[in-house]
Amino acid sequence: MLTRETWPDHALQLIGDGLLGVLAARADGVEELARRCVIGLRERGYEGDGELAVGIEAALGSGPVPLLRPLPVDLEELAGVLEGDPVTGGGRIDLRTGEVWPQPAIEYAEETGDFDEDDEDDEERWLWVECEGSHAGYRDMELFIAAVEDAGQADRLSIAIGGRGAFRRFKDVLSRWPVLLDRWYAFSEDRQRGRARAWLAAEGYTPAPHRPGA
Repeated sequence: MLTRETWPDHALQLIGDGLLGVLAARADGVEELARRCVIGLRERGYEGDGELAVGIEAALGSGPVPLLRPLPVDLEELAGVLEGDPVTGGGRIDLRTGEVWPQPAIEYAEETGDFDEDDEDDEERWLWVECEGSHAGYRDMELFIAAVEDAGQADRLSIAIGGRGAFRRFKDVLSRWPVLLDRWYAFSEDRQRGRARAWLAAEGYTPAPHRPGA
């Protein structure tokens, strides 16, 4: 994907993370690709794009190093906790390992005695995550529909997101068009990764780059 003449606009967060890992491994020949990614992120301007662009520039040596603590956290897992069900959502991040603990997993560990109650409230170990609900995810559907070129498809999708059960109906309608469904999953994942990155930066952390082969 990195060597393509044009990159899919809905994959810049994933591409940027990959480039950070390659840059951290001091691989040759990726500087131009990294600069290209920075330009794409700044032009697009989604939530989290600015933070990723700053991180890439720092890795290139062309910008200041952000005053953020690296944490080996999985952004997809963090996004799931941030944007999950408000009833069962939320959780915490283990600051020693970067592991994301959803609230149901915490409750299960407490029931089975696998959770150390002595450090449960240790602010140096845990970073609490409040569930922010589905508002951002709903906005993602609206933005995605606005970019659908086929007027008939866009109209059906617009109808689908009205009222309760919007997410389920939206995916049910999208399933009629597999290519469009795949595009939605990529778009949604990229948006969620960006929001998780922005949330983490606001808390003083940044995802630690994953080096190839590590």
